[in-house]
Amino acid sequence: MTFAPPPETAAWRHLDASTGFEVAYFRPLDGGHRIEGCTTAVEDGRTWIVGYVIDVDAAWITRRAEVTGRSAAGTRHITLEADGAGHWRVDGAPAPLLDGLLDVDLESSAMTNAFPVHRMRLAVGDEADAPAVYVRALDLAVERLDEQHYVRIPDEGPGQRYDYTSVDGFACRLVYDESGIVLDYPGIAVRVR
Repeated sequence: MTFAPPPETAAWRHLDASTGFEVAYFRPLDGGHRIEGCTTAVEDGRTWIVGYVIDVDAAWITRRAEVTGRSAAGTRHITLEADGAGHWRVDGAPAPLLDGLLDVDLESSAMTNAFPVHRMRLAVGDEADAPAVYVRALDLAVERLDEQHYVRIPDEGPGQRYDYTSVDGFACRLVYDESGIVLDYPGIAVRVR
């Protein structure tokens, strides 16, 4: 399974979960990619901004993520570093709670759902769990998210489709473009560029 190179930029409009917008820029970096982006939103009456710079290697495994969050409570910043084999550091300190994880998943971002799809490269009919380092939007709390599962289903029209399930029984059908970047994340975000 191969993907086209990522677009120079992509943008999403948030849907039901929050009101907001996300923009990301993709640049080549040492055989992998650097993704720089920002999400602004209003959720449950609270406003927040999350900016990110995420480096992935050639296999789309997260190697570094710098995340800055702003809300009425102030500004926060975290740096996540990974060795590519499932060992993490958070702000320079070892984070054994995150051992075995290969992807970062920002609660604020539709874009980060591209990482497991690229990394796993599932054929139609294949399925896999995709646990991730989960970063909350409002306070940048770092958690282990073990309950993510992708099933590649037959394509209908352009792009790839995956049945996705996560915590608390959340389930939807994700649609990706030929670059493996999310087009439609039902109830969360839709691509507008």
